[in-house]
Amino acid sequence: MLKSISSSSDLTVRDSTDRPTSLLHLSVTSVKPPAIMSLSKEKSHHHKGRYNGKVPTSNLGPFIGDFREFEAFSDAPTARASAPDGTYLSVQMVDTCQQINKPQHKTASYHTPNLVVRRGQEFLVRVTFNRPLAQSDDFQLEFLIGENPSGSRSSLVVVTFNSRLGGPWSGRIVESQGVTVTLGITPTPDAIVGKFRTYVAIVAGTGMQRTGRDAATDLYVLFNAWCKDDAVFLPNEAERNEYVLNDHGVMYQGSFDAVTTHDWVYGQFERGILDACIYILDASQMPISDRGNIIKVIRMGSAMINSKDDNGVCVGNWSDDYSMGRSPTSWTGSVQILLQYAKTGVPVCYAQCWVFAGVFNTFLRALGIPARTITNFFSAHDNNGDLTTAIIRLPDGSPDDSNTMDSIWNYHCWNEVFIRRADLPPGLGGWQVVDATPQETSDGYYRCGPASIIGIKEGLLCHPFDSGFVFAEVNSDVVFNKLDRYGTLTPYWVETDYIGKAVYTKSLGSNSPNNITQNYKYLKGSEEDNRTMARAEAYDIERHHSELPETTLSVIITVGQVNLGQDVNLQVDFHNPSDVPKTIQANLAGSVIFYTGVRASHLINHNFTITVPANQMKSAMVKITADEYMPYLGTQRCMHFVVTGQTEDESVSTIKVLHLQIPTLTVTLSGLPRVQHQMFANVTFTNPFNFALKACRLVMEGAGLMSEKTHLYGVIEPQASISWTESFNPRLEGKRCIVAVMDCSNLCQVRGVACVDITP
Repeated sequence: MLKSISSSSDLTVRDSTDRPTSLLHLSVTSVKPPAIMSLSKEKSHHHKGRYNGKVPTSNLGPFIGDFREFEAFSDAPTARASAPDGTYLSVQMVDTCQQINKPQHKTASYHTPNLVVRRGQEFLVRVTFNRPLAQSDDFQLEFLIGENPSGSRSSLVVVTFNSRLGGPWSGRIVESQGVTVTLGITPTPDAIVGKFRTYVAIVAGTGMQRTGRDAATDLYVLFNAWCKDDAVFLPNEAERNEYVLNDHGVMYQGSFDAVTTHDWVYGQFERGILDACIYILDASQMPISDRGNIIKVIRMGSAMINSKDDNGVCVGNWSDDYSMGRSPTSWTGSVQILLQYAKTGVPVCYAQCWVFAGVFNTFLRALGIPARTITNFFSAHDNNGDLTTAIIRLPDGSPDDSNTMDSIWNYHCWNEVFIRRADLPPGLGGWQVVDATPQETSDGYYRCGPASIIGIKEGLLCHPFDSGFVFAEVNSDVVFNKLDRYGTLTPYWVETDYIGKAVYTKSLGSNSPNNITQNYKYLKGSEEDNRTMARAEAYDIERHHSELPETTLSVIITVGQVNLGQDVNLQVDFHNPSDVPKTIQANLAGSVIFYTGVRASHLINHNFTITVPANQMKSAMVKITADEYMPYLGTQRCMHFVVTGQTEDESVSTIKVLHLQIPTLTVTLSGLPRVQHQMFANVTFTNPFNFALKACRLVMEGAGLMSEKTHLYGVIEPQASISWTESFNPRLEGKRCIVAVMDCSNLCQVRGVACVDITP
């Protein structure tokens, strides 16, 4: 029952001298600042009453002295076993058998002094004791991960080698020769992934006597695509070699009809990268006990690769102002980005979609998760969650950028992972879309997926995670609307097969693109496609169903390949299949755009009239000279053209994206192509333009060959040439590539690559 306060004497507290003080007369000086500040200085007790301590979230801490070398039994002591000569058992050495384990676990490429194994597969450890084992000896291996390890959280794993019950990992004595015992340990297929500390403990009468902390015996446990019981099991060996073990890849950019190849150094085996990927999970404060769960690891990685809301790895920037960091086009791969983030804990500037995809791919493959990068050409970014990408035109046919909120990216890069989906109905496992580019939030964080590709193709959008968003990226309709003087929108033209024109990934064993569009959707207009669309609409993903005026006219824009600095010649073809001539009032609007479809600068707004005879086609030619477009380019190389044609009773539109081509760097390799033998990489370039290139940064790098090297050029004059040579000693055998990139203040992403087969 509530008591009313009738006077100030009814509401009192006691001050530091225990004298009553009326709350109605308290001033701010009554609150002592040290008492408030102590909340951040003293140990937090927020968990009190719920659990005994904070959830462990750190894997890479020093953990010095975290485990007692002698731990007394809490119950009755056990007699300590000794040999017939009275010598008590002790450990002399622990050998993690890297020469045997690494090849068997396919982890020899990791540049780390510690053992790296894959879960669900046996690895060997040799323990040398001070004497041969006696039948009465009892010992165990203990593997610890994170702070405050606990058997109940699977972060402290005990492995026994006799009839005594141990933890979930299995152990056996493989061989015993004199004082050396070879032990086989098999982590469970769902074991926590990360860096474990290793101890040998001997039953010593009143307790357990352990070996001391030895960082040399630490080992990394990864996901295992070779283990049938692991959630990442990938049955095809060629795919495992590509999607787990390949540390070099390509992504595809440009436009659908002018695809360019973008080499990327994943470098998941380079020094410090595995620790950097574990650090990302530590920085996210992901509980150690969750790090064996493939879906939780992937979703946390998707959120942490971008910095949008969690201080993650990469800062996205599409502004064309990169003065506070490096341009997204200047990176050769993921290695420097991840190392910088792990060293500083500060998000790295800057990234765009292919950088997010490349870094995320490195993170996934480093942890053993099969992953590949994907490019979706003409990717929809719809702001209101339906299947309509709205393009708004003014009454004269010119663009209305202020009211057009949706965008069509020339291309968008994301990732796929191959995993089992135990949380979904049968048949929805396999390749899943994941995306680290910050576009929309998912459960409160900027991340996307995993979304089942089979589910997307079938329109099963009720299942987690973010299937509807990905479905719209590849299936939206482009609806052209006319805005009248009263603000009324009237749709007049729909393109149903423009979005998701092609979905590419790297082919197995080569850099040629593999068109996997059929994995995402059926042939447009087919019975299966209609069924998928109907099913998607049943899950509240709305399509465009407005009645459109009947149209017989059609229009296309054709243009050949154009190099930067050449004139652009557009051919606009109007087709009139009717039996009467058509006079068309046409508008051609051209802009320089970012690859995201956002206009960087206006280029041309050309009105013209054309009469097309019955049952014929007629063309109009539009020329844009280099002198006209060059001042508007900046560092962009994409032009976007929209033609709108109107007769008295019909309206038509079409879109054309032109990606200007630029010269490449010439990269040559020389020297004996053998591991640890000196070789040389030479990069040359001649400026073919009639303008100087300024503030040029030239970078080269190769996974297993060379860490990132940088050379700066203040100015490269027209027709001037540069040449730069670096030496390197290959670390890894097999096919290896050096990637070079040059970024200037007025020209970006000049690239070159050279590959070589390195022998052992």
